[in-house]
Amino acid sequence: MRICLFPGTFDPITLGHTDVINRGLDLFDRLVIGIGVNSSKTPMFALEERMAWIREIYKDDPRVEVASYSGLTIDFCKKLDARFILRGIRYVSDFEYEKAIADVNRTVAPGIETIFLTTVPQYSSIASTLVRDIYRYGGDVSPFLPAAVLEGIKRVKQ
Repeated sequence: MRICLFPGTFDPITLGHTDVINRGLDLFDRLVIGIGVNSSKTPMFALEERMAWIREIYKDDPRVEVASYSGLTIDFCKKLDARFILRGIRYVSDFEYEKAIADVNRTVAPGIETIFLTTVPQYSSIASTLVRDIYRYGGDVSPFLPAAVLEGIKRVKQ
């Protein structure tokens, strides 16, 4: 079975993320969306909310799971028996950063391969950081987020 981990903070999950996930599903039998918990970062949205949004988005696809983890991504891969890590690339700068991580991971765990998918052009400018800033200042985030997230943040704001 080809198990893949798509790691990130998904704060919040965007249409750019779901684009990469949806295209990645053609490549793998099981795709685990791993929400990394970093004690030095304070996310805008609670872990439980982010997990619930992802579950709602993929409720009809049994190949997709969501889990949280702390520590090294490569260790979480081993725990899942995942032989692949999926990463989305928007720009050349993303590739340079992600390639450095992939090279280190390959040294630490040669049996785990990183797969890069470039985002489709309409989503290449979407970043969770930008979406959070737009949201924080009352702007319209609807062009950037899946319906489940839009519904969830409406409930959070009330």
